[in-house]
Amino acid sequence: MALQVELVAADRQVWSGEASLVRARTADGEIGIMPGHEPLLAVLQTGEVKIIGSGAEGITAQVDGGFFSVDHDRVTIVAEEVEVGPAASPSSSH
Repeated sequence: MALQVELVAADRQVWSGEASLVRARTADGEIGIMPGHEPLLAVLQTGEVKIIGSGAEGITAQVDGGFFSVDHDRVTIVAEEVEVGPAASPSSSH
């Protein structure tokens, strides 16, 4: 089972694909979403969003706030501005 993730900036779709984990900083603190998570709507804080792909794909992005929605293994992240960094992978946490 995998998450279907969409990362969207105000002017474009930044990334879309399957992920095994999504991490972000919300107004209530850092959150990690895995398949099977209960529905959630949260306000994003400025900071890093890490999407760890089901395979080798995935991204790390800096967002300037926005919102984060989870429903039935679908994660939607919407921010005014998104700056994409290097690919995220499970081994990148050295």
